[in-house]
Amino acid sequence: MNILEKINGVLWGTPSLILLFGTGLFLTFALRGLQFRRLLYAFKLGFSREQQASSANAEGDVSNFKALMTALAATIGNGNIAGVATAVTLGGPGAIFWMWIVGLLGMATKYSEALLAMKYRVKNNSGEYSSGPMYYVERGLGKKWKFLAVAFAFFGAFAALGIGNSVQSNTIANVVEDSFGVASIVTGIVLALLTSLIIFGGIQRISTVASFFVPMMAVLYMGGASIILIVNYDQILPAFQLIFHYAFNPIAATSGFLGVAVSEAIRSGVSRGIFSNEAGLGTAALIAGNAKAEHPVKQALVAMTGTFIVTIIVCTMTGLVLIITGFWDPTGGALSGVAHNANLDGGALTSAAFSSTLGIVGEYIVAFSVIFFGFSTIVGWYVYGEKCFEYLAGYKAIAGYRLVYIFACGAGAVANLSVVWAFADMANALMMIPNLIALILLWKVIVSETNDYFENHYKLSELKKAG
Repeated sequence: MNILEKINGVLWGTPSLILLFGTGLFLTFALRGLQFRRLLYAFKLGFSREQQASSANAEGDVSNFKALMTALAATIGNGNIAGVATAVTLGGPGAIFWMWIVGLLGMATKYSEALLAMKYRVKNNSGEYSSGPMYYVERGLGKKWKFLAVAFAFFGAFAALGIGNSVQSNTIANVVEDSFGVASIVTGIVLALLTSLIIFGGIQRISTVASFFVPMMAVLYMGGASIILIVNYDQILPAFQLIFHYAFNPIAATSGFLGVAVSEAIRSGVSRGIFSNEAGLGTAALIAGNAKAEHPVKQALVAMTGTFIVTIIVCTMTGLVLIITGFWDPTGGALSGVAHNANLDGGALTSAAFSSTLGIVGEYIVAFSVIFFGFSTIVGWYVYGEKCFEYLAGYKAIAGYRLVYIFACGAGAVANLSVVWAFADMANALMMIPNLIALILLWKVIVSETNDYFENHYKLSELKKAG
């Protein structure tokens, strides 16, 4: 275990974070800040019924809305509950600012991943599209780079079994047992059965379930957070002031609190931001290619809204709740003056923050959110794992991978997952590196496709509407 932790310390160390942060910054400049200039248009493409109807007859398996919901189902997970709490307790309120930065830059990365996924997607033996970094590495960079494609697919298939599956079922089982007294083995069996019912229905059923789960999750979790913010509306501005202040200033050590350096705020915000929105891991590209869109840029724009939703909206609301209720500071230095148990961390800390204002209702909101977030992640990450395994072993081998995935879901509920967590962290890093290399090497293709769309297709569609 110590060896794995040391390996992860290297893989997720400063060089990797610089590579990830630098790639997002480079693509932002190469695309001239497209994620800011075209954000409203991107939301229109993803959520307008008119836009969905216009793409209904395009090549693809599911609407770009369903593709986005499937990606969000996999991305909006317990990292948005426990991950944000960890970032704020380790890095202070300033970590939220750095999560914003990595999220805003990550929108350009996510856009680029989805664009290349659409451009280089292929049809498999069932007539469905397959896409992902392995395809844009091999087809975009050439056969000599295939080792990067194989590496991504191998680690992606493994990561899906771990952090996308077993870890999630374990988290759900723990919450269900703590909150409702249901034995973990029972939860594991139920999760395995539900997962099998959904994933054997293919991308159509998975995307339909995701389109149901994601809005429900948003109403439940964000609704609870919104109530807390409304009740404490007078503390919202001071909370933002703390975020901006501690993004550039250290937190002094006080009784019971060791203090936080600015470097720790940056490291915590960047690393947890990556885990919350997955921009740079290449996972979004594994589902983007299934979308119906007349041009790769249209789906790429829709895909990048997912990063905005996850980081700028969901993570911010979690962070504000933690700061306003004082659950970022072990000394109990709350804006609302509430002291708390310094031994709490992760999801338990977020649950305590919610219940401090909403009582037992707040605790149940977080409990059900963990269940829904975790299960949607299991379903969404299956798509990622399947695409990676299909690339490695062929379409006929998918049935075997499904059985392994279902078993991992059930077993994860009762397993000791400390080693699985470590391997999953390692797999995520080893997915990220080949993907970022490909994005950097293919940046001219990304810019060329973007210019083609906005100079030709976009203007034509606007003229048609005007006429």
